[in-house]
Amino acid sequence: MAEVKKTALDGGVGARGGGGGWTRFVTARPRLTLLVALVLTALAVLVGGGVADRMGSGGWEDPAAESTYATEALERRFPGSQPNLLLLVNAGPEGVDAPAVAAEARKLAERLDAEPGVDGVGSYWSTGSPALRSEDGRQAVIAARIAGEEKDAAAVLDRIAPEYRGAHGPVEVSLGGGLAVRHEMQVIIQEDLLRAELIALPLTLVLLVMVFGSAVAALLPLGVGIVAILGTNAVLRGITEFTDVSVFAQNLTTALGLGLAIDYALFVVRRYREELAAGADTYTAVRTTLRTAGRTVLFSALTVAVSLAAMLVFPQYFLRSFAYAGIAVVLLAATAALTLLPAALVLLGDRVNALDLRRLLRRRRAGREGAGTGEGGDEGAGWARAASLVMRRAPVFAVLTTAGLVLLGLPFLGVKFGTADDRQLPVTASSRVVQDQLRDSFPGDPGGGITVLAEGEATPAQYASYRERIAALDGVARAEGPVTAAGGHAYFTVVPEGETVGAEAQRTVSELRAAPAPFDTSVTGQAAVLVDSKDALAERLPWAAGIVVLVTLLLVFLLTGSVLIPVQAVVLNALSLTAMFGAVVWVFQDGHLAGLLGFTATGDIETTLPVLMFCVAFGLSMDYGVFLLSRIKEEYDATGDHEHSVRFGLRHTGGLITAAAVILAVVMVAIGTSRVTNTKMLGLGVALAVLMDAMVVRSLLVPSVMKLTGRLTWWAPGPLRRFHDRFGISETDPYNHGSTPGVIEVSEELRETASSRSTG
Repeated sequence: MAEVKKTALDGGVGARGGGGGWTRFVTARPRLTLLVALVLTALAVLVGGGVADRMGSGGWEDPAAESTYATEALERRFPGSQPNLLLLVNAGPEGVDAPAVAAEARKLAERLDAEPGVDGVGSYWSTGSPALRSEDGRQAVIAARIAGEEKDAAAVLDRIAPEYRGAHGPVEVSLGGGLAVRHEMQVIIQEDLLRAELIALPLTLVLLVMVFGSAVAALLPLGVGIVAILGTNAVLRGITEFTDVSVFAQNLTTALGLGLAIDYALFVVRRYREELAAGADTYTAVRTTLRTAGRTVLFSALTVAVSLAAMLVFPQYFLRSFAYAGIAVVLLAATAALTLLPAALVLLGDRVNALDLRRLLRRRRAGREGAGTGEGGDEGAGWARAASLVMRRAPVFAVLTTAGLVLLGLPFLGVKFGTADDRQLPVTASSRVVQDQLRDSFPGDPGGGITVLAEGEATPAQYASYRERIAALDGVARAEGPVTAAGGHAYFTVVPEGETVGAEAQRTVSELRAAPAPFDTSVTGQAAVLVDSKDALAERLPWAAGIVVLVTLLLVFLLTGSVLIPVQAVVLNALSLTAMFGAVVWVFQDGHLAGLLGFTATGDIETTLPVLMFCVAFGLSMDYGVFLLSRIKEEYDATGDHEHSVRFGLRHTGGLITAAAVILAVVMVAIGTSRVTNTKMLGLGVALAVLMDAMVVRSLLVPSVMKLTGRLTWWAPGPLRRFHDRFGISETDPYNHGSTPGVIEVSEELRETASSRSTG
C-alpha cells in the first residue's frame, strides 16, 4: 500500500472517532472556540472601526520615479507650482474684472494664504495669468497647495472647505483640484460600500437558502464571511500605522470576504452533509470533512493568496493595498472555515439540516420519481450527463469554446492606458462639476500641465535659451518661466497640445527629458506620472506574472501529481479572463453602455486596473479549479478510470461551483453599483470573469480538454512522481480506505455503466 500522505489537518486517531490532531483541536471545546471567536470579532470591530478614515485615495505613482522626486522637490521649493486646491470664483454677468469682484477675490486669497497648512496661494487677480480666467470672463481661479501627507491634507481641507464654499458678497465659490477630487472620491466610496453591503448580504442569504434548503446551514457561510471582513478591517487598520493603504482595498475586502468565505463554507458544509447522509456520526463526519474538503480549502486559500501577493512586487501603494487586503481576507476566511465552522458543526450535529425550506419540494419530486435509479434521483445527475455529452464531442466543444473566449477578448488589443481623474466621479459630484468647468471654459488646466524642475546655477540667458528650446518641441502649445528661487532652483511650466495626459502629452514628457540643458532637469505633472507609472508596471509585470504562473504550476502539481494538469490550469484560467478584459475595453474605454451603467468614458483605462483585475480574477478561477480538480483526483485515485473521474468531479462540484460563482457575482455586482468608475469596472468585470469561469471553462472547456488528453493527463516522470508521493497533497481520507460515500457511489455508477454496456 502506498505511503499515506499527511498534512497539517492530519494526526493520529483520537477519541470519539475524532481522528487527527487538528480535528481534536477544533472540536474538543467547540463552545469555547466559538466564544473566543466572538470576543476576537468584537475586538476586530473596535480596532477596525474608522479604518477608511485612515486610508488614502491615491497611490498610482511610483515612489522612486523621476516625477515623484520632482513633485516633492517642487513642493518644498515652489509650493505654488503644484496646486492641489482650486477655488473657482464665479462672478456672473458682472465679470471677474469688476472692482467689487476683484476686491472680494483678493480678500479670499489673503484669508486662504493665512490658513495653517496652506502654501503657494496665487490667483488670476494677483498674476493676471490668462490660464486662470475663463474665456467668457465670468469665472476665475484662486490656486493653492495644502501641504503634508494625504491624510493630513484631507483634514485641512475638511476644516477650511465650509468657510470658503458658497456665496461671498458678489461671487459664488466652488472647490476643486486634485485634493478635493480625491477626498470626495473617498467619501463616495465609503457610502457606496455600505450600500453594497446592504444589497449583498440579504441577497446572499436568500441564495444560500436556495442552495442548502436549510436556513441553519445557510447562515453558517454568511457568519464566516462577516468574521473574515471584520477581521480584515482590523488588519488593515494595523497596516495603516506603517504604510499607506488605498481606500479602494475595502471593496476587495467585502467582495472576497463574502465570496471566498462562502465558497469555503459551501464546500465544507456540503461535504459534511454528504457524510451525515451516508450514515456517519457527527465527529466522524467532521473528521472526514476536515481531512478531505478541509485540505482543499487550505490549498485553495494558498493559491488565491499567492495570486494576490503578486501585487506586492509593484511600487504603487494602490496595488500593494489590494495585496494586503486580499491576503488577509483569504487567510481569515480559510481560518474561520477550518476552525469556527467545524466547531459549529459539532454543536449542530444533524440539526445543520434544520428549517429545511425545500422539504416539501423534495417530497413532491420523490413522489413523482418513485424509487428511481441510481443517477436519476441524484441532484448532480444533470452535471454528469452534461459532462458525458461534452466528452463525447470533445474536439467540437474545445475548439468552439476556445474560439468564443478568444473572440470576446479581442477588444483588449485596442486598449489605451491612462490615469484616473475627476471623471471617475459622478457628474453631480461638486469637485467634478468644478473640474468640468475648468476643462470646458478655461484656455489651460490650472492644475495640470507639465512642470520641468531645473537644479543648478544658470544665467538668465541660459534659462531663456532653454525655454525657447522646449517651446519649439512638437506637441507644446506654450512654455512659461522660469520661476526661480535661491540656491540654483527654478521651474518651467509647459502646456501640451490636446489632452493633459493624452498620447501627445506623454510623448512631450519623453522629449522634455531628452532635451539638452545646462542644468539638471526633472519632469513631473499628470502626464509624467502616467509615463512613470506605465514604465514601473511594464518593468515589474513579468515578475508578477512569473510568480503567479510558477507557484500555480507547483501547487497544482502538488495537488494532482500531473505535469500536464498544471499547464492546463494556467492556460484555461487565462482563457477564462478574456471576456473580462474584452468587456472592460468595449464598455469602459469605448463607452458602450455608459449611459445605462452611469459613467463617463474617457477613452482609456486606468493603468493599474488590468493588473489588479488579473490577479483577483485569476486567483478566484484557481479557487474553482482546485475544487473541481480535487474531486476528480480523489476519484481517479480510487478507480483509475479517467473519464468516469471527470464526470464524477463535475457531478459532485458542478452545482457547488456554479452556486458559489453566482453568489460571488452577486457580491461583485453590488460592488459594481458604485458611482466611482474604477470600482464599478472592478466589480462588474470580476463578476463577468467568475461567471465565465464557472459556467463555460469549468463546465465545457475542462472536461473536453481532459477527454482529449486522456490518461496522459496524469503522467509525470519518475523523479517528479516520487516527489509528489512524498510531498503532494491528497484529499483522500487516509483513515477511511475504500469506504467513503464517494467510493460507494463510484461502485454503483461503474456497475450501472458496465450493465448498460453489456445489455447494449
